[in-house]
Amino acid sequence: MFFDLQYALFAVPAAVFSMWAQYKVHSTFKHYSHQGARSGMTGAEAAAAVMRAGGVTGISIERHQGFLSDHFDPRARALRLSPDVHDGRSVSAIAVAAHEAGHAIQDKVGYAPLVLRSQLVPLANIGNRLWFLPFIIGAVLTGSQSALGPTVMMVGVAMFAAVVLFQIVTLPTEFNASNRAKAVLAQTGIVSTQEEALGVSKVLGAAAMTYVAAAAAGILTLIDLILRTQRRD
Repeated sequence: MFFDLQYALFAVPAAVFSMWAQYKVHSTFKHYSHQGARSGMTGAEAAAAVMRAGGVTGISIERHQGFLSDHFDPRARALRLSPDVHDGRSVSAIAVAAHEAGHAIQDKVGYAPLVLRSQLVPLANIGNRLWFLPFIIGAVLTGSQSALGPTVMMVGVAMFAAVVLFQIVTLPTEFNASNRAKAVLAQTGIVSTQEEALGVSKVLGAAAMTYVAAAAAGILTLIDLILRTQRRD
């Protein structure tokens, strides 16, 4: 059912885009990890400075294991930075750390897409884990000529749609965090040259593409699933 021409038409472009985005973010981060910033700050120090400039208080900055595992946890009031970012003094480290600090600023000002994304997390987690169950059950029922089949399949589609909605809402959240980070880095002088600013933009731009790729893959998969509910063969 899944390994047919329709699946290939939707899945292959999404997979290629996702692989390219992952390659781009890793290669760009690696490239600018060899370029030091004149400020001499570590990623952790830059994140703290960006949050101070944004009026953010009460957020801990923690060292978190994993490559590019950096994230802001609003519930724990913690900014978690991977070792390369937390301890690094490169343009890459400062860019990623400042981006995560941008999320903390969003949380402080109540940035609407961030608030909505946080509200969607439980629904998206459930949908991501369980959408295939009603979809497959519905497909089996459809194959046995049951009138309930398409309806049950659409339950699975609706659950997956919640995942796609989360991915779409993530896009403005990520782009806005990067814009906030770049603005504060320039205003505070943490990034002081055009070369450093260009490096920050390239690192954050490459990272943003991973979210664009995820959203594109989700949308293509959703279209595929919807089309499958219309099939009767």
